[in-house]
Amino acid sequence: MYARSAERKGQKMHLLKWLYPGMKFKRWFLLFAVGVIMAGLGLALMFNYKYLDLIEEGIFRAVYLWRGSYNYMITSIVGVVLVCLGIVLMLVATRFVIRSIIMILVPDKSERLVDIIYEKRKLGKGPSVTVIGGGHGLSVLLRGIKSATSNVTAVVTVADDGGSSGRLREDLGIIPPGDLRNCLVALADTEPLMEKLFQYRFEGQGALAGHSFGNLFLAAMNEVTGDMETALRKSSKVLAVKGNVLPASLEHVRLDAIMTDGTVVEGESHIPEVHKKIRRVKLFPEKVQPVQSALDALMHADAIILGPGSLYTSILPNLLVDGMAEALRKSKALKIYICNVMTQQGETDGYTASMHVKAILDHAGKGAIDFVLVNSTPISSDMKAYYAKQGAYPVEVDEDAINALGVGFVKADIINETDVIRHNPDKLCKSVMKMVYDLRHEDAFEYETFLK
Repeated sequence: MYARSAERKGQKMHLLKWLYPGMKFKRWFLLFAVGVIMAGLGLALMFNYKYLDLIEEGIFRAVYLWRGSYNYMITSIVGVVLVCLGIVLMLVATRFVIRSIIMILVPDKSERLVDIIYEKRKLGKGPSVTVIGGGHGLSVLLRGIKSATSNVTAVVTVADDGGSSGRLREDLGIIPPGDLRNCLVALADTEPLMEKLFQYRFEGQGALAGHSFGNLFLAAMNEVTGDMETALRKSSKVLAVKGNVLPASLEHVRLDAIMTDGTVVEGESHIPEVHKKIRRVKLFPEKVQPVQSALDALMHADAIILGPGSLYTSILPNLLVDGMAEALRKSKALKIYICNVMTQQGETDGYTASMHVKAILDHAGKGAIDFVLVNSTPISSDMKAYYAKQGAYPVEVDEDAINALGVGFVKADIINETDVIRHNPDKLCKSVMKMVYDLRHEDAFEYETFLK
């Protein structure tokens, strides 16, 4: 009995969602009611108002027989009852008309349509956010950010040359699809089975071994549509992606690193292997044409987020594409860099938070970062010991050195600590969106005031 009552209550609440602000249905319900009233009055005039007198007289006679005297208030009561009954009938009729249409158009999601509409209306009003990076860290951020806004664009590195992406890049001459695939899946609003399918990796010893289905799908879409940008746009429809995923460039590039000892390491996957300190990274060829949509996303964004992800091999390659760093600097958006929680062996050994920031400013120029978001949650001794075996250590937040670079910082709890340390999508989204809403304005940022 209780279950039935709870179910009925849930159904009522579900129906009330049609009256939520921003749904743009209430106006049409009202217009429907006005139309019915006008049609009723019109019919009364067409058939002559004297018939209304006959109805009223009939009501009076019924009351007289019932109570023995006329009650002149009874017509008003009957009128109210009829109006209420009419409204109920209109709402019921409207509900079933809409439901009938829904069952034809979207039979699998008919019960969730009101939630989908409300979600899209709400998320569509969210700030325009452009994220720059690659690797696992970027997809983690996107999984969280899609719950706050659907106006999100991911600009993804095309310098990956390892694994399945590297093989497809060499065999087919396409830009590496791996990071693009991860971002598509992260932003997708689709069934779990579809996500598993896109992330499925073939096993065995054959030619397909090690390839993910999503990479092969994008490679095929690239062949069918003619370029990866179009392939991504078409694939987004298949996965019901909230936002856009764009490559930084459509050209075949290689990432090289110039070490502090002067040696040059060629290839993104080889850079961490030499275990030398990086002075600078560059693309080969040096002149690389950007994707115009990516530049537009930077210029029109309310907020631009760099990372999280590998500093030299995921974030900076995007900023080395012609015009990207310039667009970043010129954009009026709030620019946030999400600093890594742990150092990365062979890439950022011994780096503090300010050293991460300085590396970006050295490559992209002053004005590329307004604020850096750093983790405030202490790392447990067990986790420190576990990561120390791999040559990774917590990134020290050297506050004075960050401010000396002309960059503000915000500390927040943004990680999960289980068997490994990872950014938490929900915590990350909450912290980033709070910064976007609290700090974005046209005037100069007063860092000291905010930090107090």
